[in-house]
Amino acid sequence: MNLLEVVLVTFFAGMGAGLGTGFAGMSAAAVITPMLVTFLHMDSYMAVGIALSSDVLASAVSAYTYGKHKNLDIRNGLIMMISVLAFTVVGSFVSSLIPSATIGNFSVFMTFLLGIKFLVMPVMTTRESMDKVTPRRRAIEALVSGVVIGFICGFMGAGGGMMMLLILTTVLGYELKTAVGTSVFIMTFTAFTGAVSHFAIAGHPDGLVFILCVIFTFIWARVAAVFANKADPVTLNRATGVILVVLGVVVLSVSILE
Repeated sequence: MNLLEVVLVTFFAGMGAGLGTGFAGMSAAAVITPMLVTFLHMDSYMAVGIALSSDVLASAVSAYTYGKHKNLDIRNGLIMMISVLAFTVVGSFVSSLIPSATIGNFSVFMTFLLGIKFLVMPVMTTRESMDKVTPRRRAIEALVSGVVIGFICGFMGAGGGMMMLLILTTVLGYELKTAVGTSVFIMTFTAFTGAVSHFAIAGHPDGLVFILCVIFTFIWARVAAVFANKADPVTLNRATGVILVVLGVVVLSVSILE
């Protein structure tokens, strides 16, 4: 691989993944995986492992930023995270048995549709309406949702980001900032579990590509998270929708080139 090509591909992949993570809690795998496979001709399963590794620090810095602005539900996030972690390993093992071409297509489609959803039907839920849900009901919903999300995280290599955001905003009734903050908090741990599982099965990744993807994704995730927490709900919905739609179109176009 040419050094300049590696730097350019990982930079733009990290930028797209970081913006998606910081704004919408989207998994880095939805962007990084097809970019690495298409332009660097990397095995898709290994690319997913690198993408999940990039998710770890990007999600952690995003979660810290959202938590600092009190837009993070740790208690219910921990409940969901337990079931997510348990089924991430299961999903990762199953994905290793599936032809690589099928991995990641679902997450790209979800990214585009969710972007349209935020533009057409923005999430305007308030904290007051969130508090109306009983703790018991929310805990049960979080546990059940985590099982589904965890399997998707491991199987698709997508961190369950899009499904998690969709479920948090629609099923659990979170307002957007709290949904993204809770999503990236959970993804910090699910992405780490998924990355370890992938590398345990596929072996060590390319060091340079690994490091550059992690660094670039981290930087852009931090930038996006800071902006998102300062934006009003309407602006955040529009920005999130536009970014998801653009990323969906770009990633779909890249996938077609494969």
